[in-house]
Amino acid sequence: MSEEFKAKLQKYSEGTLPEEERGELESELAKLEAYQAYLEELMEREELAAGAWKKAPQGNGKAPGLKKADKREKRIIRRGKWKARITNTFTVLSAFLIFAVISSIITAVFYSTGNRGDIYRDVVSSAIAVARPNTTVRLSSDAHFFFRMDLTGNLMKQIGGESSDVGDYSQQFRLGLSGLGNFNWTDERNAGNYFFYYPAADGSVSGGDDSAEWSKLTKLPEGTVAEAYLSFDHLYTTDELLKEFEPLNILPVWFGVDTGSANNRNGVVTSPLGFPYQPIWHDDDMLKSEVTTQKTGWFSSVSSYSSMSPSVESYGSGDLRDANFLKTLKLLEEHRTLARKAVPFIELDGSVAYLAEHGVRIYGAVATGPVKELLKLREASWVSNLRVGEVRLWNWRD
Repeated sequence: MSEEFKAKLQKYSEGTLPEEERGELESELAKLEAYQAYLEELMEREELAAGAWKKAPQGNGKAPGLKKADKREKRIIRRGKWKARITNTFTVLSAFLIFAVISSIITAVFYSTGNRGDIYRDVVSSAIAVARPNTTVRLSSDAHFFFRMDLTGNLMKQIGGESSDVGDYSQQFRLGLSGLGNFNWTDERNAGNYFFYYPAADGSVSGGDDSAEWSKLTKLPEGTVAEAYLSFDHLYTTDELLKEFEPLNILPVWFGVDTGSANNRNGVVTSPLGFPYQPIWHDDDMLKSEVTTQKTGWFSSVSSYSSMSPSVESYGSGDLRDANFLKTLKLLEEHRTLARKAVPFIELDGSVAYLAEHGVRIYGAVATGPVKELLKLREASWVSNLRVGEVRLWNWRD
């Protein structure tokens, strides 16, 4: 600030600045907050030092003019301050809105490039399906500004003839970095990881005492359906096990697969890996019809096609089911970090190599159906242990 300008401010504060210069200075004061702050400091110092404006004698002809100038100049200062504050506020808001729009564009481009959003959904839903017996989730994705994407969906269990909603699932992403998956169960008992017994090496029947479980099943009303966790007397191939289920009026919904010592600790499988009765089809598994493209504008078009999954026999197609399971595990191993964010206890180490060497062999399964039909499994020599899961009112079609 120049000395000449300070002199003008001094005269302005004393009320002696000529009228032709006063308007120009007031215009500058409205724009320059630094000058306004200096003027306010100068005026306050003069008030404290001399009390010239408020204590001026009544007979002094300049006093009323000074008081009037005091009010007007303070009003100008306040107006300038508020104008500066409003300008700063609008500047910050504008910058925020611009950043939100730009981040939204970057987010949309990032998750659509290379089908990242679809891959993330596939990995998360597959991890849940193979690591949580008889639990599936259909995920939807929602991209937001600030580089965020949310995956959400309902957790479902097949109990009897219906797929039941047992909770919901959510997971957040920021440009590919994932947070932990959040399971919100309707009934906290669903959060427990039901275990299986691994067949004994000497061929003897393995498993603990399950008499209390059979007693529980016996006491359930006949008009109910239930979920049962079954352990077997030895390892079965997929086709062998499906043939055991074929004559029964119950539905197998999930198969526990031997993937090595990581999933078998002292004959008890506490972190099972397996595959659902309905294969986990991935995008490149689908059989697509001819793609048709329709222009919607000069630079835009819409492509459409129909797709269907491969055909699977109800109690067969073991090779196809096994290959689908191996393919799913390879996908999870490729995205190991994301799979473990979705299901922290999932055991993937060496599973694909073990299955490639030993093949798919099943030690247990989850089955569901009428209670009266599940009770018949007590006489089945191939079932070594049973544990009762969810129970519902009758919803079965014979």
